[in-house]
Amino acid sequence: MTAIAFPFDPKAFLKTLTALPGVYQMLDQRGTVLYVGKARNLKQRVSSYFREQHASAKTRSLVAQIRAIEVTITHTETEALILESTLIKQIQPRYNILLRDDKGYPYLHVADGPFPRLTLQRGAKRRPGRYFGPYPNANAVRDTLNLLQKTFRLRQCEDSFFRTRSRPCLQYQIKRCTAPCVGLVDAEGYQRQLRDALLFLEGKSGQLVDELAQRMEAAAAVLDFETAAAYRDQIAELRQVQQRQHVEGACGDLDVIACAAEGGQACVQVLVFRVGRLLGNRAFFPRLPEHEEASAVLGAFLAQYYLDKAIPAALLVSHEPVDAALLVQAFHERTGQRIVISARAQGERARWLALAQHNADQSLAARLSSQAGMRQRLVALRAALGRDRELTRLECFDISHTQGEATVASCVTFGVEGPLKSDYRRYHIEGIAPGDDYAALHQALTRRYTRLQEEQGPLPDLLFIDGGKGQLAQAQAVLATLDITGVTLIGIAKGLDRKPGLETLYLLKDNRPSILPVDSAALHLALQIRDEAHRFAITGHRQRRAKARTISALDKIPGIGPKRRQALLRQFGGLKQLAQAGIEDLAQVDGVSAELAQRIYDAFHGEI
Repeated sequence: MTAIAFPFDPKAFLKTLTALPGVYQMLDQRGTVLYVGKARNLKQRVSSYFREQHASAKTRSLVAQIRAIEVTITHTETEALILESTLIKQIQPRYNILLRDDKGYPYLHVADGPFPRLTLQRGAKRRPGRYFGPYPNANAVRDTLNLLQKTFRLRQCEDSFFRTRSRPCLQYQIKRCTAPCVGLVDAEGYQRQLRDALLFLEGKSGQLVDELAQRMEAAAAVLDFETAAAYRDQIAELRQVQQRQHVEGACGDLDVIACAAEGGQACVQVLVFRVGRLLGNRAFFPRLPEHEEASAVLGAFLAQYYLDKAIPAALLVSHEPVDAALLVQAFHERTGQRIVISARAQGERARWLALAQHNADQSLAARLSSQAGMRQRLVALRAALGRDRELTRLECFDISHTQGEATVASCVTFGVEGPLKSDYRRYHIEGIAPGDDYAALHQALTRRYTRLQEEQGPLPDLLFIDGGKGQLAQAQAVLATLDITGVTLIGIAKGLDRKPGLETLYLLKDNRPSILPVDSAALHLALQIRDEAHRFAITGHRQRRAKARTISALDKIPGIGPKRRQALLRQFGGLKQLAQAGIEDLAQVDGVSAELAQRIYDAFHGEI
């Protein structure tokens, strides 16, 4: 447990927080976990703690004590549920009062008899019948019961109620039960319903989904769209409940370790698996010597981290560590067991390694974008440019189009605390030759700074342009026409073979190119601004292009043709449900490989 000396800056933290599903842990000044929560959208959920006036005294007290927040990204919200429960039982945070009853995971119970009912079961499994689970929490079981009731129309009433009925109850009227209590379905028919439900609960739902898909298409063919929509919703719910749980997917004891290094800093992320279950993760930020690579960082980290800790039989790492053979020998001498350190993985382990790397990248981005880190990089950039005055406002422009179609220019603004998103602007470029980036940039700059002059808005200290001398000359011409002075122009040209870290900065005042060291904090800041402008531009371009073409989001993904698009939509019941599916679920569809499933997942989660 390490004390946290610096105050927590929620604005800086939220600027880089991902919108993917996951689990968050709130820590106090002593490093103690106050609260563990899960979210379908981490950014949206964590933001709600800081932008609302909470009526609950407990929540207000919790927020007042927060000094740090750690996050673990998962593939789906359901994974986050299971991981949240595991962490709460392990850590027992002070503010997770409602989840500290130690009841364990709930199960679904199917009783014996000719007309068995489905119920939620906690504790010892004493009653005869079959048990399915465990489920993440009671809500998950209730959702499953509700789904089974709608789809298979099995009874859920108490036995005493069932034996005394003389006419069907409301559940029959709303088509949630077939009324075996009054003989509207015989034992054989009810057992057929039960077998379908058990098939679904056993995970053999492919046949069931295919049948529902056929019913949906048949209903649509006779223009019974209401029934077709009902089948579509059933397919979506079946898919959601049966999502594969990656947090239960590994085997044995394993630590997955990934390293991210950028801007003179590094983050090492450790995911801990025990008995096949992910117990949690932790991020470390070792001090990074100049020109140090990830392999060297991992080698030093492994030697220090496992000096006084239990070592699992396998360590899966993102980079081959320096002196790996020596580490294996040292671990063997200490434990007397064979320890495997591997940087190669396939299948399930490859997915876990990718997830660890994603967490490491996210944690490092959050640290670099903190208020203290931003000020440090502003000072470094000011020194690299030889400026006397402080830098308080930076802007960057970028152009995005597809072979001249739907050209969009972006302008992003950074201040001393990082991105100023309220000042971001996009410009739809019209009236130019397709693909003329110079004309597009000239138009965007003219519109931007003409308006700033009219409204007497603040001008930037530095104006970055994504490009070289030609783009820089356009910016100079616009500023000269508008008689704007005091703005330093900098072009960011891509390096040899477009390799990151080898970019050239062009300063117009002396027309002298400058290449900063790869680990330069000044270069990192310039590239961060450039990358943000590129992201903002390409997002706007894709939105404009999609609107113009009025096509499905699937049509933008390489490898998705009409047949695969139809199969995906049919299997998941619609585009919204498809967007919420995990990679493993997507790969279960005929004709969708693991690689294509990854591309589909990335497309819906803003990764491409």
